[in-house]
Amino acid sequence: MSSSAPTLAFVESPVQLLNVLEWAYARAAAPGRALDAVPSQRGRRAAGPGTEPRPRPAGTLAPVRIVVLPPTDPMSRGQLRRMAALARDEGCEVQWQEARGSRLAPLKALAALARDVRAAGTVVVGDPFSRYVQLLLTLVRAEELVVVDDGTATMEFVAQTARGERLVRWHRVGGGGLPGRVRELAYAPVSAAARRRFAPAAAAAGKARRVEVFTSMPVVPHGGMTLRANEFAWTRARFGPPRLTKGTDLVGTSLVETGVVDPDRYLDAVRSLTLEHGATRYFAHRRESPEKLRALSRETGLEIVRPDLPLELIARRGPVGRTILSFPSTVVHTLPYALTGTGVTVAVCDVDPAWLTGSASPRAKSFLAGVTDTARDVHRLPAQAAPTAG
Repeated sequence: MSSSAPTLAFVESPVQLLNVLEWAYARAAAPGRALDAVPSQRGRRAAGPGTEPRPRPAGTLAPVRIVVLPPTDPMSRGQLRRMAALARDEGCEVQWQEARGSRLAPLKALAALARDVRAAGTVVVGDPFSRYVQLLLTLVRAEELVVVDDGTATMEFVAQTARGERLVRWHRVGGGGLPGRVRELAYAPVSAAARRRFAPAAAAAGKARRVEVFTSMPVVPHGGMTLRANEFAWTRARFGPPRLTKGTDLVGTSLVETGVVDPDRYLDAVRSLTLEHGATRYFAHRRESPEKLRALSRETGLEIVRPDLPLELIARRGPVGRTILSFPSTVVHTLPYALTGTGVTVAVCDVDPAWLTGSASPRAKSFLAGVTDTARDVHRLPAQAAPTAG
Protein backbone atom coordinates (compact mmCIF):
# COMPACT_ATOMS: atom_id res chain seq x y z
CA MET A 1 0.00 0.00 0.00
CA SER A 2 1.26 3.42 -0.89
CA SER A 3 2.14 5.48 2.17
CA SER A 4 0.29 8.41 0.60
CA ALA A 5 -2.97 6.50 0.12
CA PRO A 6 -5.50 7.81 2.65
CA THR A 7 -7.27 5.86 5.37
CA LEU A 8 -11.06 6.22 5.33
CA ALA A 9 -13.37 5.03 8.13
CA PHE A 10 -17.16 4.67 8.03
CA VAL A 11 -19.08 4.66 11.32
CA GLU A 12 -22.79 4.53 12.10
CA SER A 13 -22.81 4.45 15.90
CA PRO A 14 -20.94 6.08 18.81
CA VAL A 15 -19.23 2.81 19.77
CA GLN A 16 -17.97 2.32 16.22
CA LEU A 17 -16.45 5.81 16.28
CA LEU A 18 -14.80 5.12 19.65
CA ASN A 19 -13.32 1.91 18.27
CA VAL A 20 -11.95 3.70 15.21
CA LEU A 21 -10.08 6.04 17.58
CA GLU A 22 -8.82 3.02 19.51
CA TRP A 23 -7.69 1.41 16.25
CA ALA A 24 -5.86 4.56 15.13
CA TYR A 25 -4.13 4.76 18.52
CA ALA A 26 -3.11 1.09 18.39
CA ARG A 27 -1.98 1.38 14.76
CA ALA A 28 0.25 4.34 15.58
CA ALA A 29 1.89 2.35 18.40
CA ALA A 30 2.41 -0.95 16.57
CA PRO A 31 1.68 -0.70 12.83
CA GLY A 32 2.36 -4.32 11.99
CA ARG A 33 1.45 -6.28 15.12
CA ALA A 34 -1.07 -9.06 14.50
CA LEU A 35 -2.28 -11.90 16.73
CA ASP A 36 -3.69 -15.40 16.36
CA ALA A 37 -6.49 -14.68 18.85
CA VAL A 38 -7.57 -12.02 21.33
CA PRO A 39 -5.44 -12.59 24.45
CA SER A 40 -7.03 -13.54 27.75
CA GLN A 41 -8.08 -10.73 30.04
CA ARG A 42 -7.75 -12.85 33.16
CA GLY A 43 -5.81 -11.19 35.92
CA ARG A 44 -6.15 -7.75 34.40
CA ARG A 45 -8.28 -6.38 37.26
CA ALA A 46 -5.95 -5.27 40.03
CA ALA A 47 -6.80 -5.20 43.71
CA GLY A 48 -7.50 -1.50 43.73
CA PRO A 49 -6.72 1.93 42.29
CA GLY A 50 -3.12 2.92 41.82
CA THR A 51 -1.97 -0.40 40.36
CA GLU A 52 -2.92 0.32 36.78
CA PRO A 53 -0.12 0.12 34.20
CA ARG A 54 0.71 3.49 32.69
CA PRO A 55 -0.43 3.80 29.05
CA ARG A 56 1.45 6.07 26.71
CA PRO A 57 0.11 9.64 26.41
CA ALA A 58 -2.98 10.30 24.32
CA GLY A 59 -2.76 12.35 21.17
CA THR A 60 -0.80 10.05 18.85
CA LEU A 61 -3.18 8.53 16.34
CA ALA A 62 -2.53 7.12 12.89
CA PRO A 63 -4.01 9.50 10.27
CA VAL A 64 -7.62 8.63 9.49
CA ARG A 65 -10.53 10.46 7.96
CA ILE A 66 -13.80 9.47 9.62
CA VAL A 67 -17.12 9.60 7.75
CA VAL A 68 -20.12 9.53 10.09
CA LEU A 69 -23.27 8.00 8.57
CA PRO A 70 -25.72 8.87 11.36
CA PRO A 71 -28.93 6.98 12.16
CA THR A 72 -32.15 8.91 12.63
CA ASP A 73 -32.77 8.43 16.36
CA PRO A 74 -31.89 11.50 18.48
CA MET A 75 -29.95 9.64 21.22
CA SER A 76 -27.54 8.04 18.75
CA ARG A 77 -27.09 11.29 16.85
CA GLY A 78 -26.32 13.20 20.04
CA GLN A 79 -23.71 10.67 21.16
CA LEU A 80 -22.20 10.64 17.67
CA ARG A 81 -21.84 14.43 17.64
CA ARG A 82 -20.02 14.33 20.99
CA MET A 83 -17.79 11.49 19.81
CA ALA A 84 -17.08 13.42 16.61
CA ALA A 85 -15.96 16.40 18.71
CA LEU A 86 -13.58 14.13 20.65
CA ALA A 87 -12.19 12.76 17.39
CA ARG A 88 -11.55 16.29 16.09
CA ASP A 89 -9.80 17.12 19.37
CA GLU A 90 -7.46 14.19 18.62
CA GLY A 91 -6.63 15.62 15.22
CA CYS A 92 -8.92 13.47 13.08
CA GLU A 93 -10.82 14.84 10.10
CA VAL A 94 -14.52 14.08 10.59
CA GLN A 95 -17.20 14.35 7.91
CA TRP A 96 -20.90 14.18 8.79
CA GLN A 97 -22.72 12.57 5.85
CA GLU A 98 -26.49 12.09 5.99
CA ALA A 99 -27.42 8.80 4.33
CA ARG A 100 -30.90 8.23 5.77
CA GLY A 101 -34.14 10.11 6.22
CA SER A 102 -35.37 10.14 2.62
CA ARG A 103 -35.57 7.81 -0.33
CA LEU A 104 -32.80 9.59 -2.21
CA ALA A 105 -30.46 10.17 0.76
CA PRO A 106 -28.51 6.90 0.35
CA LEU A 107 -27.89 7.51 -3.35
CA LYS A 108 -26.82 11.11 -2.76
CA ALA A 109 -24.39 9.99 -0.04
CA LEU A 110 -23.02 7.24 -2.25
CA ALA A 111 -22.38 9.71 -5.06
CA ALA A 112 -20.70 12.14 -2.65
CA LEU A 113 -18.37 9.47 -1.26
CA ALA A 114 -17.61 7.37 -4.34
CA ARG A 115 -14.37 9.09 -5.38
CA ASP A 116 -12.89 9.03 -1.86
CA VAL A 117 -13.85 5.37 -1.38
CA ARG A 118 -12.07 4.37 -4.59
CA ALA A 119 -8.96 6.37 -3.67
CA ALA A 120 -8.57 5.01 -0.13
CA GLY A 121 -5.63 2.72 0.61
CA THR A 122 -7.18 1.47 3.86
CA VAL A 123 -10.92 1.32 4.56
CA VAL A 124 -12.17 0.88 8.13
CA VAL A 125 -15.79 -0.17 8.77
CA GLY A 126 -17.69 -0.57 12.00
CA ASP A 127 -20.69 -2.62 10.93
CA PRO A 128 -20.14 -5.28 8.26
CA PHE A 129 -23.84 -6.18 8.51
CA SER A 130 -24.95 -2.68 7.47
CA ARG A 131 -26.50 -2.69 4.03
CA TYR A 132 -25.21 0.79 3.36
CA VAL A 133 -21.66 -0.19 4.30
CA GLN A 134 -21.97 -3.27 2.09
CA LEU A 135 -23.06 -1.02 -0.76
CA LEU A 136 -20.00 1.19 -0.23
CA LEU A 137 -17.77 -1.89 -0.25
CA THR A 138 -18.68 -2.55 -3.88
CA LEU A 139 -16.62 0.58 -4.70
CA VAL A 140 -13.62 -0.29 -2.53
CA ARG A 141 -10.25 -0.80 -4.23
CA ALA A 142 -8.21 -0.57 -1.03
CA GLU A 143 -5.38 -2.98 -0.30
CA GLU A 144 -6.47 -3.19 3.34
CA LEU A 145 -9.91 -3.56 4.90
CA VAL A 146 -10.30 -3.24 8.68
CA VAL A 147 -13.37 -4.23 10.73
CA VAL A 148 -13.63 -2.62 14.18
CA ASP A 149 -16.04 -3.75 16.86
CA ASP A 150 -19.71 -2.95 16.64
CA GLY A 151 -20.41 -4.79 19.84
CA THR A 152 -20.86 -8.54 20.03
CA ALA A 153 -21.80 -8.58 16.33
CA THR A 154 -18.08 -9.06 15.65
CA MET A 155 -18.34 -12.58 17.06
CA GLU A 156 -21.09 -13.45 14.60
CA PHE A 157 -19.30 -11.73 11.71
CA VAL A 158 -16.14 -13.79 12.16
CA ALA A 159 -18.13 -17.01 12.62
CA GLN A 160 -20.29 -16.43 9.55
CA THR A 161 -17.39 -15.51 7.28
CA ALA A 162 -15.49 -18.58 8.48
CA ARG A 163 -18.46 -20.74 7.44
CA GLY A 164 -18.97 -18.86 4.18
CA GLU A 165 -22.50 -17.88 5.18
CA ARG A 166 -24.61 -14.90 4.27
CA LEU A 167 -24.10 -12.02 6.71
CA VAL A 168 -27.22 -11.90 8.93
CA ARG A 169 -27.52 -10.30 12.38
CA TRP A 170 -27.98 -12.88 15.13
CA HIS A 171 -31.28 -11.44 16.37
CA ARG A 172 -32.82 -11.03 12.93
CA VAL A 173 -35.71 -13.29 11.89
CA GLY A 174 -37.30 -13.68 8.49
CA GLY A 175 -40.25 -11.46 7.75
CA GLY A 176 -41.72 -8.87 5.46
CA GLY A 177 -43.71 -11.36 3.39
CA LEU A 178 -43.36 -11.32 -0.36
CA PRO A 179 -42.04 -7.71 -0.54
CA GLY A 180 -39.33 -8.59 1.97
CA ARG A 181 -38.25 -11.65 -0.02
CA VAL A 182 -38.16 -9.59 -3.22
CA ARG A 183 -35.92 -7.00 -1.52
CA GLU A 184 -33.62 -9.77 -0.28
CA LEU A 185 -33.29 -11.22 -3.78
CA ALA A 186 -32.61 -7.79 -5.28
CA TYR A 187 -29.95 -7.07 -2.67
CA ALA A 188 -28.29 -10.51 -2.87
CA PRO A 189 -25.58 -9.50 -5.41
CA VAL A 190 -24.48 -6.59 -3.17
CA SER A 191 -24.34 -8.84 -0.11
CA ALA A 192 -22.34 -11.47 -2.01
CA ALA A 193 -19.86 -8.85 -3.23
CA ALA A 194 -19.39 -7.59 0.35
CA ARG A 195 -18.64 -11.12 1.58
CA ARG A 196 -15.95 -11.44 -1.07
CA ARG A 197 -14.40 -8.14 0.07
CA PHE A 198 -14.09 -9.54 3.59
CA ALA A 199 -12.01 -12.46 2.32
CA PRO A 200 -8.26 -11.75 2.20
CA ALA A 201 -6.79 -12.10 -1.29
CA ALA A 202 -3.32 -13.32 -2.20
CA ALA A 203 -1.22 -11.25 -4.55
CA ALA A 204 -2.62 -11.45 -8.06
CA ALA A 205 -1.47 -9.23 -10.89
CA GLY A 206 0.69 -7.43 -8.35
CA LYS A 207 -2.23 -6.61 -5.99
CA ALA A 208 -3.16 -8.20 -2.65
CA ARG A 209 -5.90 -7.43 -0.13
CA ARG A 210 -5.46 -7.69 3.62
CA VAL A 211 -8.33 -8.00 6.09
CA GLU A 212 -7.86 -7.10 9.76
CA VAL A 213 -10.31 -7.43 12.66
CA PHE A 214 -9.73 -5.03 15.55
CA THR A 215 -11.68 -6.35 18.50
CA SER A 216 -12.12 -6.95 22.23
CA MET A 217 -14.27 -9.99 21.49
CA PRO A 218 -13.03 -13.60 21.86
CA VAL A 219 -12.61 -14.47 18.19
CA VAL A 220 -10.08 -16.45 16.16
CA PRO A 221 -9.16 -15.18 12.68
CA HIS A 222 -9.45 -17.47 9.68
CA GLY A 223 -8.45 -17.72 6.06
CA GLY A 224 -5.60 -15.24 6.16
CA MET A 225 -7.54 -12.69 8.23
CA THR A 226 -5.38 -10.94 10.85
CA LEU A 227 -6.33 -9.83 14.34
CA ARG A 228 -5.41 -6.83 16.48
CA ALA A 229 -6.60 -6.70 20.10
CA ASN A 230 -8.58 -3.65 21.21
CA GLU A 231 -7.45 -3.08 24.80
CA PHE A 232 -8.99 0.42 25.04
CA ALA A 233 -5.53 1.94 25.42
CA TRP A 234 -6.65 5.33 24.05
CA THR A 235 -9.57 5.47 26.52
CA ARG A 236 -7.26 4.63 29.44
CA ALA A 237 -4.71 7.22 28.35
CA ARG A 238 -7.31 9.93 27.75
CA PHE A 239 -9.60 9.50 30.79
CA GLY A 240 -9.56 8.49 34.45
CA PRO A 241 -8.93 6.59 36.51
CA PRO A 242 -12.47 7.07 37.86
CA ARG A 243 -13.63 7.86 41.36
CA LEU A 244 -15.48 4.82 42.74
CA THR A 245 -18.76 5.06 44.61
CA LYS A 246 -19.97 2.58 47.21
CA GLY A 247 -23.01 1.63 45.14
CA THR A 248 -23.74 -0.80 42.33
CA ASP A 249 -24.56 0.28 38.78
CA LEU A 250 -26.72 -1.69 36.37
CA VAL A 251 -26.20 -1.56 32.60
CA GLY A 252 -29.28 -1.58 30.41
CA THR A 253 -29.78 -3.52 27.20
CA SER A 254 -31.86 -3.22 24.04
CA LEU A 255 -32.87 -6.90 24.05
CA VAL A 256 -36.48 -5.85 24.55
CA GLU A 257 -36.35 -3.34 21.70
CA THR A 258 -34.88 -5.94 19.31
CA GLY A 259 -37.72 -8.35 20.15
CA VAL A 260 -35.50 -10.90 21.91
CA VAL A 261 -36.65 -10.58 25.56
CA ASP A 262 -40.20 -10.15 26.88
CA PRO A 263 -40.70 -6.67 28.44
CA ASP A 264 -42.38 -7.96 31.60
CA ARG A 265 -39.70 -10.60 32.18
CA TYR A 266 -37.02 -7.96 31.71
CA LEU A 267 -38.69 -5.68 34.26
CA ASP A 268 -38.86 -8.57 36.74
CA ALA A 269 -35.16 -9.32 36.18
CA VAL A 270 -34.10 -5.71 36.74
CA ARG A 271 -36.25 -5.49 39.86
CA SER A 272 -34.68 -8.67 41.30
CA LEU A 273 -31.14 -7.54 40.55
CA THR A 274 -31.81 -4.14 42.10
CA LEU A 275 -33.10 -5.64 45.33
CA GLU A 276 -30.45 -8.36 45.60
CA HIS A 277 -27.39 -6.26 44.76
CA GLY A 278 -28.42 -2.82 45.98
CA ALA A 279 -28.19 -1.19 42.56
CA THR A 280 -28.91 2.54 42.56
CA ARG A 281 -28.27 3.64 38.96
CA TYR A 282 -29.34 2.23 35.60
CA PHE A 283 -27.25 3.21 32.57
CA ALA A 284 -29.70 3.10 29.70
CA HIS A 285 -28.81 1.75 26.28
CA ARG A 286 -29.24 4.42 23.63
CA ARG A 287 -31.99 2.37 21.94
CA GLU A 288 -34.14 1.83 25.04
CA SER A 289 -37.55 3.44 24.77
CA PRO A 290 -38.61 6.27 27.13
CA GLU A 291 -41.75 4.31 28.10
CA LYS A 292 -39.70 1.30 29.18
CA LEU A 293 -37.27 3.48 31.16
CA ARG A 294 -40.12 5.26 32.95
CA ALA A 295 -41.58 1.90 33.94
CA LEU A 296 -38.20 0.71 35.22
CA SER A 297 -37.73 3.83 37.31
CA ARG A 298 -41.24 3.65 38.71
CA GLU A 299 -41.07 -0.06 39.60
CA THR A 300 -37.49 -0.23 40.91
CA GLY A 301 -36.62 3.27 42.17
CA LEU A 302 -33.44 3.22 40.06
CA GLU A 303 -31.96 6.50 38.87
CA ILE A 304 -32.07 6.32 35.08
CA VAL A 305 -28.92 7.70 33.46
CA ARG A 306 -28.90 8.33 29.70
CA PRO A 307 -25.17 8.49 28.85
CA ASP A 308 -24.00 11.14 26.38
CA LEU A 309 -21.02 8.97 25.35
CA PRO A 310 -20.33 5.21 25.07
CA LEU A 311 -20.36 3.50 28.45
CA GLU A 312 -16.65 2.65 28.29
CA LEU A 313 -15.87 6.39 28.37
CA ILE A 314 -18.55 7.19 30.97
CA ALA A 315 -17.26 4.49 33.30
CA ARG A 316 -13.64 5.47 32.75
CA ARG A 317 -14.35 9.14 33.54
CA GLY A 318 -16.42 8.21 36.61
CA PRO A 319 -17.81 8.32 39.12
CA VAL A 320 -18.76 4.67 38.79
CA GLY A 321 -19.94 1.97 41.17
CA ARG A 322 -17.51 -0.57 42.58
CA THR A 323 -19.69 -3.23 40.98
CA ILE A 324 -21.24 -3.04 37.51
CA LEU A 325 -24.01 -5.51 36.66
CA SER A 326 -24.89 -6.34 33.07
CA PHE A 327 -26.90 -8.78 31.04
CA PRO A 328 -25.01 -10.52 28.19
CA SER A 329 -23.76 -7.65 26.04
CA THR A 330 -20.70 -5.95 24.64
CA VAL A 331 -19.71 -4.34 27.94
CA VAL A 332 -18.91 -7.64 29.66
CA HIS A 333 -16.02 -7.87 27.18
CA THR A 334 -15.02 -4.20 26.92
CA LEU A 335 -15.34 -2.83 30.46
CA PRO A 336 -12.66 -5.16 31.93
CA TYR A 337 -10.23 -3.57 29.47
CA ALA A 338 -11.40 0.02 29.98
CA LEU A 339 -11.40 -0.36 33.78
CA THR A 340 -8.14 -2.28 34.14
CA GLY A 341 -6.52 -1.63 37.50
CA THR A 342 -9.39 0.39 38.97
CA GLY A 343 -10.79 -2.26 41.33
CA VAL A 344 -14.22 -2.30 39.65
CA THR A 345 -15.94 -5.68 39.45
CA VAL A 346 -17.99 -6.44 36.33
CA ALA A 347 -20.70 -9.06 36.84
CA VAL A 348 -22.91 -10.67 34.21
CA CYS A 349 -26.40 -12.07 34.72
CA ASP A 350 -27.52 -14.87 32.42
CA VAL A 351 -30.69 -14.50 30.37
CA ASP A 352 -33.12 -17.25 31.33
CA PRO A 353 -34.43 -18.91 28.13
CA ALA A 354 -37.94 -18.43 29.56
CA TRP A 355 -37.52 -14.67 29.14
CA LEU A 356 -37.22 -14.97 25.34
CA THR A 357 -40.17 -13.95 23.20
CA GLY A 358 -41.90 -16.33 20.83
CA SER A 359 -40.56 -14.32 17.91
CA ALA A 360 -36.92 -14.38 19.05
CA SER A 361 -34.39 -15.72 16.59
CA PRO A 362 -33.54 -19.43 16.97
CA ARG A 363 -29.94 -18.27 17.47
CA ALA A 364 -30.80 -16.01 20.42
CA LYS A 365 -30.39 -18.56 23.23
CA SER A 366 -27.03 -19.94 22.10
CA PHE A 367 -25.65 -16.55 21.09
CA LEU A 368 -26.44 -14.89 24.43
CA ALA A 369 -25.02 -17.88 26.30
CA GLY A 370 -21.87 -17.61 24.20
CA VAL A 371 -21.45 -13.93 25.04
CA THR A 372 -21.51 -14.83 28.73
CA ASP A 373 -19.44 -18.01 28.52
CA THR A 374 -16.57 -16.32 26.68
CA ALA A 375 -16.38 -13.19 28.87
CA ARG A 376 -13.10 -12.94 30.80
CA ASP A 377 -12.33 -11.23 34.10
CA VAL A 378 -16.00 -10.88 34.98
CA HIS A 379 -17.99 -12.34 37.85
CA ARG A 380 -20.76 -14.63 36.67
CA LEU A 381 -23.73 -14.48 38.96
CA PRO A 382 -24.60 -17.88 40.43
CA ALA A 383 -27.75 -19.49 39.07
CA GLN A 384 -29.71 -18.85 42.25
CA ALA A 385 -28.85 -15.13 42.01
CA ALA A 386 -30.34 -14.82 38.55
CA PRO A 387 -34.03 -13.82 38.54
CA THR A 388 -36.34 -16.70 37.76
CA ALA A 389 -39.17 -16.62 35.29
CA GLY A 390 -42.72 -16.49 36.47
